[in-house]
Amino acid sequence: MTTARFRKATRWRPGADRPGPRRPGVATGAVLAGLAALTACGAPDGGTSTVAGTPAFEGRGPITYAAGKDATGSVQLVLDRWNKLHPKEKVTFIQLPTDPDAQRQQMIQNAQTKSDAYTVLSLDVVWTSEFAAHRWVDPLPQDRFPLRKMLKPIVETGKYRGGLYSVPASSDGGMLYYRTDLLKRAGIKRPPATWAEMRADCAKVRKLPEAEGMHCYAGQFQKYEGLTVNFAEAVNSAGGVVTDPSGRPQVDTPQARRGLDFLVGSFKDGTIPKDAITYQEEDGRRVFQAGKVIFLRQWPYMYPLVTKQDGANKVAGRFGVAPLPGLNGPGASSLGGHNVALSASAGNKATALDFMEFFTSEKLQRFTLATAPAAPTFDALYKDPELVRKYPYLPTLKQSILHAVPRPRVFRYGDVTAAIQREAYAAMTGSKNSAQALKDLQKALQQQRAAQ
Repeated sequence: MTTARFRKATRWRPGADRPGPRRPGVATGAVLAGLAALTACGAPDGGTSTVAGTPAFEGRGPITYAAGKDATGSVQLVLDRWNKLHPKEKVTFIQLPTDPDAQRQQMIQNAQTKSDAYTVLSLDVVWTSEFAAHRWVDPLPQDRFPLRKMLKPIVETGKYRGGLYSVPASSDGGMLYYRTDLLKRAGIKRPPATWAEMRADCAKVRKLPEAEGMHCYAGQFQKYEGLTVNFAEAVNSAGGVVTDPSGRPQVDTPQARRGLDFLVGSFKDGTIPKDAITYQEEDGRRVFQAGKVIFLRQWPYMYPLVTKQDGANKVAGRFGVAPLPGLNGPGASSLGGHNVALSASAGNKATALDFMEFFTSEKLQRFTLATAPAAPTFDALYKDPELVRKYPYLPTLKQSILHAVPRPRVFRYGDVTAAIQREAYAAMTGSKNSAQALKDLQKALQQQRAAQ
């Protein structure tokens, strides 16, 4: 299918409220180079091609969007917006489990059976390499998406060997939520930049009568993807890395041990409450919102939820956000977020690409900020004075993303994250010390790398 025929087949363009003629796409040049080895069947610029094996983006009609359970209620609002404009090409929302590991497994099962049940997939940014390497998702035409207007670290998450396999729909950066009212009453003028400062601040705050029984800090420590994120952030924030730029594991190091020791020691001395070993994102939100913890590592989606004025929310108007603390200064978040990808076994791919363009547009991200404040992908949205006034966390969030460290972008990510979760959990629950857990993790990651 030629590029000209492809463009003629599409109907929606970002910024339009109704179907209309398409604007020329913007080439991404050096940001996303031509398809390499695994995707050599595609066109060098990432567009469509008549070479055998290249997906033909044809077919119009109903499609599905597969993603994790929507805690904000915003996804269906977006789909309703699309469906109203495209009554013959409606999108049905397939809600997968909340647990990212379970989401990934269901998507893999769908791909392995070559089912067309899922059309557009919402991929955690770290899954792109695995799904692309297995050809579970199609290479995408780069000139359909305004990648140059997006933050570069976010765009990179959609690449595999130079090709574009997923398009950023939202990003994510971890931030430190903290109780502004309690810090002020304790005479603390700014949020902590280091782990030591955070512990010292907690000691001061917990002397206040209104802070009686409060815990210091929490994150996501259950044995699931959130633990991989929190472990990687601790390692990165202590000056270490999980893998080097080439994918070689580097966890058996003094820096990585200092990061893991922070988590292990915090569970031992009560800085982190013992029941936080069971926390996922929503567990942490509930304890912070109930006024039971002073500091919380959390994603931006939580911001509007804890601003609501209701009887269950004890922190509305009493919290702020800051960069994550680290060993010697501000720490480094793991780079989070979700990209949309096109299932290789799906039908109605022309409709799917139109929907992906709609779903990842700057206009739509501006619309969804009010209900689903994941990090926008477009640089302009962080600079808009009106948005910054309305969403004061945006400057902090942008810095979190620009300084974030990607989780390992490896072929067999599922095996890597399972090993990280196993060893980090063993250290935090006391069945291994940090040194042994990291030695065992290094060995496991080396074996997995050799098997690739």
